[in-house]
Amino acid sequence: MLLADHAVVADGKLYINGGGWSVTGPGATSAIAIKLDVPWDRTNRPLQLRLRLLGQDGEQVTVPGPEGAQPVEIVGEAEVGRPAGLAHGADVDFPLAFQIGPLPLQPGQRYEWVLDIDGETQRDWHLTFSTRPEAAGPATYVVDP
Repeated sequence: MLLADHAVVADGKLYINGGGWSVTGPGATSAIAIKLDVPWDRTNRPLQLRLRLLGQDGEQVTVPGPEGAQPVEIVGEAEVGRPAGLAHGADVDFPLAFQIGPLPLQPGQRYEWVLDIDGETQRDWHLTFSTRPEAAGPATYVVDP
């Protein structure tokens, strides 16, 4: 998993711009690029995917919605097939890219994206980042003539 400014999947590959950061400003857009290695025995069957955002308190981040607070998460189902000619037992590449619009995140906080597959997660399926602290008031500079 990798944080980026922009990411897209095309022709089975991840194309990433501005990738590899861990600090961002509140209200910035971002992307999450993921490359899964799907084990042979997990192909040709549905996978339940959930990517959720947690705050530094470990609680799921919510945003206001028309029906009240909504969790910040991406949920979906995918099925990865075995390509013809793949060696028996080989993993199958499964690239994913998610564009994330501006979120009302608090400045100076730590956040974590967590990927669950079929209700399970692993440590390397966690992606942490921080928001920059709130800028102080305007600075005054005196130039000595």
